[in-house]
Amino acid sequence: MGERFAAVVLGLGNVLWADEGFGVRAVEALHAGYTMPPGVEIVDGGTQGFALMNYVASARRLLILDAIDFGLPPGALKVLRDAEVPAWGSVKLSPHQTGFEELLAVAQLRGIAPESVVLIGVQPEQLDDFGGSLRPAVKARITEAVALAVFELAAWGLAPRQRADSDAQRLNSPALALDAYESGRPSEAEACRVGDARVLIQRTPVEH
Repeated sequence: MGERFAAVVLGLGNVLWADEGFGVRAVEALHAGYTMPPGVEIVDGGTQGFALMNYVASARRLLILDAIDFGLPPGALKVLRDAEVPAWGSVKLSPHQTGFEELLAVAQLRGIAPESVVLIGVQPEQLDDFGGSLRPAVKARITEAVALAVFELAAWGLAPRQRADSDAQRLNSPALALDAYESGRPSEAEACRVGDARVLIQRTPVEH
């Protein structure tokens, strides 16, 4: 299996679809602000699904950050632990949950699931804005989600160390950074927000 991590912190989501990118943005902020102790790995999991199996199987403890539809007000945060995190269920909590839910289930069936799983989820406001960024109510909860992640890691005896401002680190390419992404986004008049305009069906009105 390779290296066994004391904990893996996994951010899930797609930064191209508004609040769907919360988990990725949260782990980026965690990595920028804190140095992890030995054995703790921070991963931008995106929407990779089963491609994340090696990380899940090699983690003694798994901490997930994601946008989750709890039916709560936009921006609300909720923490689920162990049995509260569905490994196989009928309720779809996030747009990409099916793949990751099945991954957890397979890991359990194979006896390689983490000893402990914690999910920090935010209630999204909008998910269908292609090219959009986090909505203000959701973006405002990144700092609190990071603090919750630090708390959970510390409870596992894996407390991160806060970086000095001059020691900030990036998890991903600077071009993918939240500020760069938002400042480089074209206006709604300049770019289609529901998909790629080049492949959308163009319908011509029928004259009667």
